[in-house]
Amino acid sequence: MKIKVRTTNADDTKYVVVICQQIEESAKIRRTGIAKRDPEYVKKKITEGHAVIAFCDGILAGFSYIETFQDRQFVANSGLIVFPEFRNKGVAKLIKSEIFQLSRNKFTKSKIFSITTNISVLKMNMDLGFKPVPITVLPKSEDFWKGCRSCTNYDILTRHNRKMCLCSGILYDPSEKKSNKKLLFGYKKLFFGDKKLLFGDKILLAYSGGLDTSYCLKFLTQQGFHVYTAIVNTGGSSEKELIDIEKKAYAIGAKFHRNIEAKDDFYQHCIKYLIFGNILRNHTYPLSVSAERIFQAIKIAEYANEINAKAIAHGSTGAGNDQIRFDLAFQILCPNKIIISPIRDLKLSRKEEMDYLREHGVDILWEKAQYSLNKGLWGTSVGGKETLTSNQNFPEGTYPNSLQEFKPQKIQLTFSKGELIAINGEVTDPVENIVRLERIASRFAIGRDIHVGDTLIGIKGRVGFEASSALIILKAHHLLEKHVLSKWQIYWKEQLGNWYGMLLHEAQYFDPVMRDIEAFFMNSQERVSGIVSVQLHPYRFELIGIESPFDLMQTQKTKYGEENESCSSEEAKGFIKIFGTPMKIYHSINP
Repeated sequence: MKIKVRTTNADDTKYVVVICQQIEESAKIRRTGIAKRDPEYVKKKITEGHAVIAFCDGILAGFSYIETFQDRQFVANSGLIVFPEFRNKGVAKLIKSEIFQLSRNKFTKSKIFSITTNISVLKMNMDLGFKPVPITVLPKSEDFWKGCRSCTNYDILTRHNRKMCLCSGILYDPSEKKSNKKLLFGYKKLFFGDKKLLFGDKILLAYSGGLDTSYCLKFLTQQGFHVYTAIVNTGGSSEKELIDIEKKAYAIGAKFHRNIEAKDDFYQHCIKYLIFGNILRNHTYPLSVSAERIFQAIKIAEYANEINAKAIAHGSTGAGNDQIRFDLAFQILCPNKIIISPIRDLKLSRKEEMDYLREHGVDILWEKAQYSLNKGLWGTSVGGKETLTSNQNFPEGTYPNSLQEFKPQKIQLTFSKGELIAINGEVTDPVENIVRLERIASRFAIGRDIHVGDTLIGIKGRVGFEASSALIILKAHHLLEKHVLSKWQIYWKEQLGNWYGMLLHEAQYFDPVMRDIEAFFMNSQERVSGIVSVQLHPYRFELIGIESPFDLMQTQKTKYGEENESCSSEEAKGFIKIFGTPMKIYHSINP
């Protein structure tokens, strides 16, 4: 069912009679409320655009309008109805949200109020920021009170000198809710302007269970959308963690949640090439998060197409690279989907997100929420207040693992054509080996560092990380290559590895040149097989050496720094003479 709620126009006056009839009929059934509305008065509200109207699959489903009192000091959201066949489908909540937004747009400084006996309507208003108030604080205007005359409980009101009735008063005071203006009003144009998103539309949210995406989920459901959530596991979540995240998604308001497994794809289409290219961004960072974001975006885009979502949402801010990785992937893989990013669009701080979730009853570990941890197969990134400085390190407890092993430990890593196939002689698939090595090395608190680099939006970024498995594998693989590859293979791999890492970091994964570089990497690994010995220590590791049937050091006749059996003394002198000819010519002319 497609629900559409919009501001009225003159064409909607044709519904006036049936709307007034339904208002009166609803009041009779409730045995309370203002029963009669003047059709001409309602018609005027519709024509002025001071009303909203709801349709379900094109059929009239509900209505509400705005009234003003005491020189617009007060604004009332009145006459809310939902036609019987469309009740209990969320239509009332959507109408209430839209009439509230319309009131705030047209009367920015006015106090907005309602009176009701309906508990559901009372809760809807309170979710929007209304507070229960005594009837005595509502308008004193006779124009307001005369509307109550058609209510069956009018005598109760008059007997108590308009100080008490069965209705409850609820009031929204914009001077007391400045923060809400930013959180609610800021999305008006995005949702209901040229983007054409309608109440009840299906949105797929890339959901991690953290602060940012929890805010997005609560906020979007509060706006009246049907939010589906999905987490893409690129190796950072255990089965228990995935179950907990699913429970949290449903508790906050997700219509449906799905866990998407992607670590094998992530390895086969990305990590494998990061290893082949020995890629460390700025010689430091193994691209733990920037690499996995692309594959999370790919899986989210595929799922969005599968469930026919109208929009995709993500929790990126406007001050980093992830927003570009997500948006670009979505634009390529599902170009017809609307892209929503509440944190970026509303320019929210983490404190504002926390405050909003607290106000809406969402339980978050607030101390932990001060830091942003993104865990994946290729490492864990850490963001927090320290990374906003240039000189502070993270507290010990911020990293995902603590130092538990103090005695050095030697391990052997076996590579076959560039892939890690065994640890200490125990053979299993490369993905499992990455996980196993992480379990071993993380107990030594190996792999911690802080990366500083340039973002795509032109600012410097600083992020902490812990990636013991990734760093050990990259360095061990690089050492093995030094022994088995030629000088120019190593040189050109280094050049292309630098480009591949930069392009991947800068969201260029879909450029065809990436497939070309991957083909070069794959071909270069034909002889990268052997065993690398590594010694683990607290907070560090050292590479001991390699054993390989393709070790070029073991097949050469010349022993470095000692004796040369491949050429005579005279041949060496002749080589040096010819080798130095270009420099000697230059310096003979430019002494």
